Amino acid sequence: MTYHRNAVIDGQNVFYREAGPADAPAIVLLHGFPSSSHMFRDLIPKLSGRFHVIAPDYIGFGYSDAPAADAFDYSFDNITAHVEKLLFGVLGLRQFSIYVQDYGAPVGFRIASRHPEAITGIVVQNGNAYVEGISPAFEPLQPFWANRNAETEVPARALLARETTIFQYTHGAPDVEAVSPDSYNFDQALLDRPGQDKIQLDLFYNYPSNLALYDQWHSYFRTYQPPTLILWGKNDPFFTAEGAKAFLKDLPQAELRLLDAGHFALETHADFIASRINAFPGNVAA
Repeated sequence: MTYHRNAVIDGQNVFYREAGPADAPAIVLLHGFPSSSHMFRDLIPKLSGRFHVIAPDYIGFGYSDAPAADAFDYSFDNITAHVEKLLFGVLGLRQFSIYVQDYGAPVGFRIASRHPEAITGIVVQNGNAYVEGISPAFEPLQPFWANRNAETEVPARALLARETTIFQYTHGAPDVEAVSPDSYNFDQALLDRPGQDKIQLDLFYNYPSNLALYDQWHSYFRTYQPPTLILWGKNDPFFTAEGAKAFLKDLPQAELRLLDAGHFALETHADFIASRINAFPGNVAA
């Protein structure tokens, strides 16, 4: 049974999915752009026999509140703060593993580096933390990051288009017909809400703050050596397989599996990913 719950944090409603025994090892699933905890809809039941599963929607995403961009600071630091308050404050978690994908990486690695004692393991699925993993697809955003204005916003706004959302889900998938249209249709319906463009543009503009923390995250990896499982769609047009391999520089004991999949590998490889998480020795079930 998956439960669909809400918590009020700093005046904002945070939605989260919860499944599995409360006394089982906890795993926190941290979603990417432009999705939400909806991206884990197939994975949660496959993990809930072994884990206490928590999958939140960030502020501005999914079923969580999405206050206007001029009324809320849409930064990775701020959305991470709300996730931290949910995990440590509302849910009272003390130790848990994290599954990070896309935006989930900067959220999860912020939490891990701030609370290393809480992290029992890390599952990385196309969640970047190394410059080697950043593909040329990000180059059109360089002018936007350097000088945000209506002209430089154009490439960033293209990331909100329906065609781009479908591309993110289908590019590199070994069988496009295996990708449920529920994935991109659900995401796009939420992206098309009034004011979402400004919310997402603020987060795009804040994205370089993540690159500025890469050295800090690498230091955390080297110092604490969290058991790490890397399951990476090697056909990802945004975060390349070189980014997956780069983790081994600081986490030489990590298990790396390159999958014949794209950015959202769960759409085609949920069974395999679940099997590796459930079987990974000494990792997330510490």
